[in-house]
Amino acid sequence: MQLVVARIGRAHGIKGEVTVEVRTDEPELRLAPGAVLATDPASAGPLTIATGRVHSGRLLLRFEGVTDRNAAEALRNTLLIADVDPEELPEGEDEYYDHQLIDLDVVTEDGVEVGRITEISHLPTQDLFIVERPDGTEVMIPFVEEIVTDIDLERQRAVIDPPPGLIDDRAVIASGRDESGESEESAEPSGSGESESDESAESSGSRASRESGGGEA
Repeated sequence: MQLVVARIGRAHGIKGEVTVEVRTDEPELRLAPGAVLATDPASAGPLTIATGRVHSGRLLLRFEGVTDRNAAEALRNTLLIADVDPEELPEGEDEYYDHQLIDLDVVTEDGVEVGRITEISHLPTQDLFIVERPDGTEVMIPFVEEIVTDIDLERQRAVIDPPPGLIDDRAVIASGRDESGESEESAEPSGSGESESDESAESSGSRASRESGGGEA
């Protein structure tokens, strides 16, 4: 699976360094010297990171073969893409990459299905699941252990114990997955001819963390 981990900004100095907009929670892993990254547009890469340093709060990278300001400026707005094992988990306990949480069914502890996670919202105080209901409306569920009691990646579901008022009686059993855990939509051939890596390259490398009491993510 391919994930966007950074976007190249303007050139810095005259020796080929560039500023980068980091799009991963693990820059020390994804953007370390020696890392080889695909690019969008593909013609700009692959790029191998030669050096990296933080300057005035911004990450600066220099790539092998990019030795002057003109070459660095030519890379501006290029997306950097890392190959990630879809089964890989972050090192921290109760942390997940966004792509592992997107599309999970959300079900209460008594078996009532609320909807499906369509987005992860990363706020300063906590992460939120944006859950689409079967009727197309959305509900926001804080990703804290008091509410999200279990993440079951094998069964592709998130179990919640919602407090009064978080969800209402519109929640119905409406899962699109069969007994094997596959969704009806994913079971059909897309016919688009696009590979999984092409589509997943649009995803970010962010991760969500289940906190106790809504602490800072």
